[in-house]
Amino acid sequence: MDLIHLLVYVGVVVVLIYDFTNGMQDASNIIATPIASRALSPTQAVTIVATFEFLGPLLGGTAVANTIGTFVNLEGVREVLSITVVLCGLFAAIFWNIAAASVGITVSTSHALVGGLIGSVVASVGADHVLWGFAQLTQHGEVIGVTKVLIALILSPILGFWVGFWTHRGVMYALRWAKPEANVFFKKIQFLTCAGLAFAHGANDAQKSMGIITLILLTGGFLDTFEVPFWVILSCAIAMTLGILSGGWRIVRTIGFGIYKVRPVHAFNGQLSSTLVVMTASVVGAPVSTTHVVCSSLLGIGASEKPKAVRWTKAKEIVSTWVITIPATFVVATLAFWLLRLLVPGLE
Repeated sequence: MDLIHLLVYVGVVVVLIYDFTNGMQDASNIIATPIASRALSPTQAVTIVATFEFLGPLLGGTAVANTIGTFVNLEGVREVLSITVVLCGLFAAIFWNIAAASVGITVSTSHALVGGLIGSVVASVGADHVLWGFAQLTQHGEVIGVTKVLIALILSPILGFWVGFWTHRGVMYALRWAKPEANVFFKKIQFLTCAGLAFAHGANDAQKSMGIITLILLTGGFLDTFEVPFWVILSCAIAMTLGILSGGWRIVRTIGFGIYKVRPVHAFNGQLSSTLVVMTASVVGAPVSTTHVVCSSLLGIGASEKPKAVRWTKAKEIVSTWVITIPATFVVATLAFWLLRLLVPGLE
């Protein structure tokens, strides 16, 4: 086995590990509200989410994978260096995901991946190998590359907040004459909304890993064009599902109990709002953070009902981690590549 083949195999394994940590981190956001509202037991919630997370990548298309796999351009770079660059970016994202999950901090796995890849590419082959997309946007109105990724990541929590805000307002208006027994309905229907959000998350987030594996296969000479193979889709779906089954219960407490007191109607509205935003993003090929969307929709729901009851301090803590994730993973990936270059002098 030559070095290129070895690096490709290692790269695929590392991406699947990233996918596992992604499932471990983001699944907690999905199951938090149904557990907090006592609509589902932890076992029921994890079972539903794992099932529909598995189906999401299989049935959700590859539009997001195409976006993620093409915002860095490693054409003309030696195969060994190209794959090493991707591995350093993935290392930064995995490191950040595990470190955050260990202390119960909610972070965006999407931000971590983007920051890590940009950092490793800039440190190794230069900023001109990143498809920034700024010029295309200002000159032609075309949204591609890093610009498309950043716009999606910035707009998604804003949309999550306002969709959650107005969804809750509309539902509460419709329920103005309802009896307390309506809570029973909102508990039962969360089987559907939880499944919908899990499917949307799988269709969006697993595609990021699919895009990176396809990029590795392309740079290693295993593919002639950027086209996601079925075995890649299946592998990412399995890795994401296993990550979900591993839990992430400290994050469940942060989301389910740390932002706003969640009752069944809040959980239903939060899941419905998040599903709408994440699924729409998946259709248009925009990678978004489910963490962002779930948290911001809960904030919108709380703000629409009782702003003073929202734990804005906890919300500020979450937002601060969002802000530092890209710079932090950029630095980690850069340091990882520089260290590796010192250990392997011929890596240029």
